[in-house]
Amino acid sequence: MHQRNVAASALLIRALMPHVTRVGQRHNAVARLAEFMAGNDQFFLNVAMAAGKALADPAAGVPDATLVTAMARNGTDFGIRVSATGDRWFTAPVEMPAGLYFPGFDAADANPDLGDSAIVETVGLGGGAMAAAPAVARFVGAGGMAEALAATEEMRDICHDAHPHFLIPALDERGTPAGIDVRRVVETGITPLINTGIAGRRAGTGQIGAGVARAPLACFEQALEALAG
Repeated sequence: MHQRNVAASALLIRALMPHVTRVGQRHNAVARLAEFMAGNDQFFLNVAMAAGKALADPAAGVPDATLVTAMARNGTDFGIRVSATGDRWFTAPVEMPAGLYFPGFDAADANPDLGDSAIVETVGLGGGAMAAAPAVARFVGAGGMAEALAATEEMRDICHDAHPHFLIPALDERGTPAGIDVRRVVETGITPLINTGIAGRRAGTGQIGAGVARAPLACFEQALEALAG
């Protein structure tokens, strides 16, 4: 659900358009809206990010809670927020994504990982849900079915529990790993695996590929030190 935006956008449009058409049948804006949504394969990601933020924010501000409530990156730094420390950010240099590039591009053209969409990963989608979309795992250069299953199982080692609603059919409807715990990240040395689009480092280039990136361990170490203090 971080790299399945074509399918998710199509399902969203199918659900919305009958109602939009019904209330807007006298306006040309309906056609323009349909063209805009149909022409943007990443349309659903905007909805998913807003939903991720709405799901994560209520978990903030719980005393002594060590669960991650936000992850974000800007091409220079990667930052996390933790429940017990509220709005405070813990940051470290962001890593380069690894993956597959569109024709004509390679790693020399890539920017370090960036974007707000890691909030989707924070709530149990994306890298932690790779077992639900093995075809996407191959697309982002993370291997096939075996690697996708292994990625999801690895994320369980650093998460609080299985998500009650984000279920994976290939795992007998077991939920995706959810609730990244800074204590487990530091203890195991396993950092969140993030599905990501690879942006070109030259302004105006846009997306040049897709892949996976890791959150830097230093963010979690800083957060745990703050919690211990």
